[in-house]
Amino acid sequence: MAGGWAVVTGGASGVGFAAAERFAHAGLSVMLADLPGAALDNAAKSIGDILKTGAEVAAVPTDVSDVSAVQALADAAFAHGEVAILMNNAGIGLPSSCWDQANSWRTTLEVNLFGVINGLQAFLPRMVAADRPAVVINTGSKQGITTPPGNPAYNVSKAGVKAATESLAHELREAGAPISSHLFVPGFTYTGMVAARISERPAAAWTSEQTVSYLISKMAAGDFYILCPDNDVSPERDKRRVKWAVGDIIENRPALSRWHPDYAEAFADFEKSN
Repeated sequence: MAGGWAVVTGGASGVGFAAAERFAHAGLSVMLADLPGAALDNAAKSIGDILKTGAEVAAVPTDVSDVSAVQALADAAFAHGEVAILMNNAGIGLPSSCWDQANSWRTTLEVNLFGVINGLQAFLPRMVAADRPAVVINTGSKQGITTPPGNPAYNVSKAGVKAATESLAHELREAGAPISSHLFVPGFTYTGMVAARISERPAAAWTSEQTVSYLISKMAAGDFYILCPDNDVSPERDKRRVKWAVGDIIENRPALSRWHPDYAEAFADFEKSN
């Protein structure tokens, strides 16, 4: 998309930074939003080195869980010019369980879910009023679709992002706004969050750059649901897993039957089937 600003939350590293690089190469000005510190400053410098003539870069320290901070980010963006791309990407992963770690729940939801909602509330009224072509990208997760056991707070936050983005697409369509929305669902990607646990990139993981390239190609094709594969999980395998998860409701199976011992063999056969 030619002209305007691309605003990326969580833009100092990982897929956020990789996306910012692609937007800069495309000729857009880039506004990086992330927590204050060297990572944000260094990211802005790196983006500045690749900007095309006439484009700019700005770094705005932002805690996306803070409504006033996200509103200030939007004010800063529109003070610079029109917003062509809003990428609500900032996220965290904290351990959680259903009957413990209440603080992890609240923090995760405030960043992963309300961070996206804060972004939509702060930016969309002015983007819709501008009546110019624009794009909104919300970063979800496969854990918000198949909800595997292990981290329910993260799953709930990303399931909420999925529902919010679906509603956004409907409301934009009903309003006749020239704004496309996309649910960006990375596969296994070697980001800083993963690197904190695994020192070297596993063979199954994609790089952030590979994931963003897939995102851009599917956006160009007009896709709303953008489920990224990786070196282990193909698009076909993703579809089978999503179909099984929905089948729990249709077939009245136990919750999360994919991980239930009584259904292990049935799921394995289903995943291999055509």
